[in-house]
Amino acid sequence: MRERVRGLFSRARDLGSLVLAGNLAKAWWALSYRIYSDSTSFGLRRDLTVPFTPPSAKIPLTVRPLAATDDLSALNPRPGLTANEAFSRLAQRRLLGSGLRTCYVAIAPDGMPCYMQWIIPAAENDRLRGFFGNLYPVLGRDEALLEGAYTPEAYRGKGIMGAAMAQVAERASEVGARWVITFVDTENEASFKGCVRAGFTPYLKRHETFRGFLRRVRFSPILPS
Repeated sequence: MRERVRGLFSRARDLGSLVLAGNLAKAWWALSYRIYSDSTSFGLRRDLTVPFTPPSAKIPLTVRPLAATDDLSALNPRPGLTANEAFSRLAQRRLLGSGLRTCYVAIAPDGMPCYMQWIIPAAENDRLRGFFGNLYPVLGRDEALLEGAYTPEAYRGKGIMGAAMAQVAERASEVGARWVITFVDTENEASFKGCVRAGFTPYLKRHETFRGFLRRVRFSPILPS
């Protein structure tokens, strides 16, 4: 319950931040989305017992857990950001304060984090549901969720997502997971392609509706071709 209240408070705070930054249109979109909306996402998964050769990015990467000394200034708000970029940065900062473990980063040759993503094991089902509500299925003991994929603006267009995500996914075996799952909006073609490059295959569709701030989520399997 405490995580749920904290999650709602952080979303309200982010809405206020958008308004104060002059992103009124994005703030209204976020509010109206929860009043009345319909959306669909792909659920994708990867079987870690199946051999897979990770793709390469255009720059060398080192993937490891986030350290307290890592420079996350790429998530700071600043004047001139597009509304979508400001919204994405706020979402990442909210995840950093969620208490969910563990965030992994890919480090570029200049020593800066060029990608970040969380591995959430089944042991964190309660915290996951407390923060996200019913947005994700309950994780089985051999499953882990990847959430919060983000590539800072300066490193986009270098094939980093597919390469880094593939390596992050493999770390899920350290928490006993065989299956690693993730979700991508059906309209986000770039992220979908990144997931496929990282070895993920669609297996679910998530149907999400909001009616007057009440969310309903339904999952339906995607039959293999």
